[in-house]
Amino acid sequence: MKNFCIIANSCKDQNYRLTHQMKSFIELKGGSCSVVSEGGEIPNDTEGIFVLGGDGTLIRAAGMASQKDIPLIGVNLGHLGYLCELEESSVFTAVEEMLRGNYMIEERMMLSGAGIERPALNDIVICRKGVLQLVELTVSVDGEYLNTFRADGMIVATPTGSTGYSMSAGGPIVDPKARMILITPINAHELNAKSIVVGAEDEVTIELKGRQPQKDERVDVNFDGEYALALAPGESVTIRASRQKTRIIKLSKISFLEILRRKMQGC
Repeated sequence: MKNFCIIANSCKDQNYRLTHQMKSFIELKGGSCSVVSEGGEIPNDTEGIFVLGGDGTLIRAAGMASQKDIPLIGVNLGHLGYLCELEESSVFTAVEEMLRGNYMIEERMMLSGAGIERPALNDIVICRKGVLQLVELTVSVDGEYLNTFRADGMIVATPTGSTGYSMSAGGPIVDPKARMILITPINAHELNAKSIVVGAEDEVTIELKGRQPQKDERVDVNFDGEYALALAPGESVTIRASRQKTRIIKLSKISFLEILRRKMQGC
C-alpha cells in the first residue's frame, strides 16, 4: 500500500497540523498522499484512507470509501470510541507498517433503504419530530408482521452500530464482524419491549401508523445521523443489508472482546 488519502475533521485537527505532518512523513517514506476535506472526492488511485477525528468522522467517511471499495483506518482525536484503532502517538508507526504491507482488512456490513442511495455503517434511526408524543411504528420482517411499538422511535443497526445509539437504547453488543440486523425501540412504552435480532438476508419494514389524525404526525429517517427522508402516517421505509461494505484496515491483533473488556473496565 503506497497511495494514501487523508480525510480530516478540521475541528479535531486544528489547522490540519497532524494532517500535514502525516502527509510529509508518508512522502518522505516513499509513498504518495492526498488530502481531502469531509465530503470531498477521493482520488481513484487511493489504496488506503486515514480518517482523522473520531468515530463520527470515520462513519461519515465510510460512505464515500465504500463506494470506491477503498479500505480506511481511523485516528482518534476525540473521545474514546470503538471504531478508531489509532491514536496520534501511534500513527507514524502505523504508516510504516502499512507501507510494508503489514495489515489486515476487516469487512463490515452496511444498511441501505429502498429508494435511498446512501448506505449506513452504523444505523438507520426512525425518530419522532415536532411535539413530544409517542409514535406507533409497525415492524415487519420479510413481509410478515412482527409487532407495533409505541415509542419515541426505532433503531435499525448493524453489528458495527451495536456499540452506538442502539447500545444506549438497551440493545445488545455484537461482534462487528458478524452479519445480522438489530431492531431496537427507543423508549418504548411497553414492559416487554426488547431488541430483536434478525438475519442479514432479511428485509425490515417500518411503517408509521397514525395515532392522532388531528395532529401533523411525522417521523424523520436518519442514516448514520444524517437526515434522509420523513414519513407521514401510512408511509414506510424498508431496510436491508447493503451491497456496499466498509473495509476497515486493522493493524492490531487485539480481539473485539479484549477491546470491549477494556471499555467496560474504563481502561
